Amino acid sequence: MGAPQIAPIAASVPYSRVRAIAELAMTMEHVYPLYFGESNLPTPEFIKRALDRAVRDGFTYYTSNAGLLSLREALARYYVDKHGVSLDPATELLVTASGVQALSVGIRCLVDPGDEALVLTPAWPNGASIVSLIGAKAVEIAQPLAGSRFTIDFEALEAALTPKTKLLIYTSPSNPLGWVATVAEQQRLLDFARKYSLWLLADEVYERLTYTVPIAPSILKLATREDAVLVVQSFSKAYCMTGWRLGWIAGRRDLVKRATELNEFHVSCPAGFTQRAAQAALEWGEDFVSQIRMQLKANRDYCLGMLQDLPGVSIPEAEGAFYLFPKLAGLTDSFEFAKQCLLETHVGIAPGVAFGQGGEGSIRICYAADRSVLEPAMERLASYISKRPR
Repeated sequence: MGAPQIAPIAASVPYSRVRAIAELAMTMEHVYPLYFGESNLPTPEFIKRALDRAVRDGFTYYTSNAGLLSLREALARYYVDKHGVSLDPATELLVTASGVQALSVGIRCLVDPGDEALVLTPAWPNGASIVSLIGAKAVEIAQPLAGSRFTIDFEALEAALTPKTKLLIYTSPSNPLGWVATVAEQQRLLDFARKYSLWLLADEVYERLTYTVPIAPSILKLATREDAVLVVQSFSKAYCMTGWRLGWIAGRRDLVKRATELNEFHVSCPAGFTQRAAQAALEWGEDFVSQIRMQLKANRDYCLGMLQDLPGVSIPEAEGAFYLFPKLAGLTDSFEFAKQCLLETHVGIAPGVAFGQGGEGSIRICYAADRSVLEPAMERLASYISKRPR
């Protein structure tokens, strides 16, 4: 017998190509990082003060697997205020240790080994990778660009269906596309899932960061409480809390119940003091969210102005989130392009290939950095793109 080996299912999932660029960047000095999906703005002081109070008040013990009831009640008020949706905080909401963990525990409740999940791409790769880690198959369906806006190819979705298909995953606002699903598009997705008896998982992490509407529409507004719908969310983006690792799930009661039980085997529960800080973010964070949306829109417009007139660059105007996903004519190896750009200019970008079907030939730029980082980074990047051979 040979030496024990890493389990094949673990070895089969490729490492994140975004992380590969980031890890290289972390060995270098004076890098302008536009690869991760985060701002370099600090978490607001009122949230940090709430955490300090929570530690002093003794929120340092285990909480319920579902999270603090006070936070779930605040989330329920949030859905009433923002979407006109009534959720039961005791049975339809679960607090998780990040949006990634919400995806992980949620998907584990929806597919078995051998099942298939349809994933609209280009998309943040973690959803498809989690499907693969379970032993299921992620079937990527590219979102085509129609004019100046990305769309959904329902014919391709229908053609990809098999008896093993159990789940459909989409992201709105989209990372990396900046696309925001309209109510009509969400209704078609919901009707599709109902027609073919699929679970519908909506990643709505960026819903507060939109530029054409005050807030991105939520699938929960259209779904009944009995629909096979799961929403994954996070505090990371709108409140500059990426490192705090806190998210949530909203969905059907039986799903939330089972995900809550499985939370025990993932993280047991998020830290109580971070949950109290997140509650403060929900209750007192509207002015901050409004401010950051204005800053992000200005950053988006600045980046568009730097890139949209460059030869060989096609760049749709992002409707939400904080990414641009320009396509570069003739680019066939976006990972190598991102790597060389980093080495030569010290500007870190994410390769489009990292985001699945339809991503190759593009790069992702996170424009959430403040101008002291964004402006010199974009000047270098624009110069690098303009000089590349085509």
